[in-house]
Amino acid sequence: MQRHFEVLVIGAGASGLGAAVRLGQAGIDDYAVLEKAGELGGTWRDNTYPGCACDVPSALYSYSFAPNPEWTRAFAKQPEIRAYLRGTAARYGVTERIRYDTEVTRAQWNERDARWELETTQGPYTARVLVAGTGPWHEPLIPELPGLDGFPGETFHSARWNHDYDLAGKRVAVVGSGASAVQFIPEIAGKVSRLHLFQRTAQWVLPKPDHYVPGLERLLLRRFPALQRALRSAEYAAMEGLGIGFRHPWLLRQVQRIGLAHLRLTVRDPVLRKALTPDYTLGCKRLLMSNTYYRALTKSTVDVHPTAVREIEGNRVLGADGSVAEVDAIIFGTGFHILDMPVSARVFDAGGRSLDDHWQGSPQAYLGTTVAGFPNLYLLLGPSLGTGHSSAFMILEAQLRHTIEAITRTLRGGWASMRVRPEAQAAFNAEVQAALPGTVYQSGGCSSYYTDVNGRNSFSWPFSTGRLRDRVGAFTEADYLVSRSSNERTSDATAVR
Repeated sequence: MQRHFEVLVIGAGASGLGAAVRLGQAGIDDYAVLEKAGELGGTWRDNTYPGCACDVPSALYSYSFAPNPEWTRAFAKQPEIRAYLRGTAARYGVTERIRYDTEVTRAQWNERDARWELETTQGPYTARVLVAGTGPWHEPLIPELPGLDGFPGETFHSARWNHDYDLAGKRVAVVGSGASAVQFIPEIAGKVSRLHLFQRTAQWVLPKPDHYVPGLERLLLRRFPALQRALRSAEYAAMEGLGIGFRHPWLLRQVQRIGLAHLRLTVRDPVLRKALTPDYTLGCKRLLMSNTYYRALTKSTVDVHPTAVREIEGNRVLGADGSVAEVDAIIFGTGFHILDMPVSARVFDAGGRSLDDHWQGSPQAYLGTTVAGFPNLYLLLGPSLGTGHSSAFMILEAQLRHTIEAITRTLRGGWASMRVRPEAQAAFNAEVQAALPGTVYQSGGCSSYYTDVNGRNSFSWPFSTGRLRDRVGAFTEADYLVSRSSNERTSDATAVR
């Protein structure tokens, strides 16, 4: 079995599959995709909880090079998204390039041989170029709660839903009220005998403009691709219009009125309504949409505890405010390791220092894509590129334009390595950090996963998505240093064109 490749891609989720397609389209044939699971799909393979769906319009949440006229809902559900990823991989010949059940446990740059050396659960691999498509919505985050290990009932995270456990008639505690909880709570509230929601922070929840897409509309989109391009453009424009408010938070007051009206019309109980009313600016945390969440919380069998969980004592969940819930199961809707992605502890420079060692809790990369000290490495959906309103596919495709251009020049130019200049990375991150204070991400008055352990926002992009597409998508040679052979000292990229 082949063990050395020009390019290795880690992960067969949306990012890794997109990278593989673009590599093939660029004429780069010597590549493989290493996937730790037995199937592709990434977060859309792992998240199978009831009600799992996208919160970005379907036409926008897809590759621009692979439009899908068959979405049956304006906001696609998980099975359709996963099927779309499978179909795209098969259509572009990527499926046969995936090596399943191959988890990368360590990847280190070999300076002498100018290649990446990987240790995996299926043996060693090497590559000239490494693309990390592991994504930030991958590894579940479960809080370290005192007493959790001694809980006698069932526990699981929403991203690892236990479909074999029958919730019917059970007393269930849900910890967390983020995007996943907002979707699965309405699905289980009518099945359990009692549901206790432990909500540390009230969320802004807007009505979701979701609807079934009739067969006639799908037929028209199929026959007239220009209509689908127009729909995608319209959805992009609408989302970007909302994004203006994220950069000018005072504009979000009008949107907040929609959220408050949605809450007021659905929740009549003033005590419950107060518990569900956010005390920060909309957009400071991830924006949520649902037409059923508030209604589910008004059921007589649902108790909302507006508090964090202090500890678990036997089968009792104890809130920080003194509230107590006796339960049979605990479901965590507590999100993911967004800024402390596990892959960063597994990728090492030539001296044996990991990305974690370099970052010290605050991830940094040039254009969210390349990292000083790590030649021929490209991160997809990396730090400082997140938006609170647009599609991850838009970010990904901008990065892929940059990445594929850099890889193509490296391989066709016969260069041993390409590495970003430290000063280019530092300048980019300084620019981002200088712009963040005026955005809702920084000034909205909340605590969110956008902020890392050092109190720095290492997640958010503070400019327009148009600027992201132009800036991140452009490969600028002057920002890189290259070596033409493994024993040659690094030189300016501009000198070896």
